[in-house]
Amino acid sequence: MNLSTALRVVRASAVYDLVVTGAFALPWTVGLAFQTVGWTHGALGLSGALPSTDTVFTALFANLMGSVVVVWSVVRLLRPSLALGAADTCARFLFSLGMGAALVAGGSTVLVGLLVAEVAWGAVQGAVVFSALRSGDGAVADVLGSRHEDR
Repeated sequence: MNLSTALRVVRASAVYDLVVTGAFALPWTVGLAFQTVGWTHGALGLSGALPSTDTVFTALFANLMGSVVVVWSVVRLLRPSLALGAADTCARFLFSLGMGAALVAGGSTVLVGLLVAEVAWGAVQGAVVFSALRSGDGAVADVLGSRHEDR
């Protein structure tokens, strides 16, 4: 896999993250995000429990997660690198573990769709990033954090 393909995948995963988590980042949009999740859960007749969305702490932690993911996504969009792609791949598998634990604990099966997407993005991104790293296609410079605007 070449470096430019890997960097395109890193950028694409960042766009996906912005779309999925952007609404959780701000206090005035998190309610809409929770309503959308609740509507999806109900419309599909899914099982499991949804989180209580009427507490300050639920909104706070959703905002914290959303804002960190938005910033992380913007960094990957503006300065994609193999190092950031590798770190994001690891983060995706950590998020997947959390989603799996929530499902086992009785969380809404709406998480299954998100879990499948996380695992898929993690697998695709991991494959192209680690392939580019193995091929040596700019790997040393990239891991050291050099910029790739010219690619």
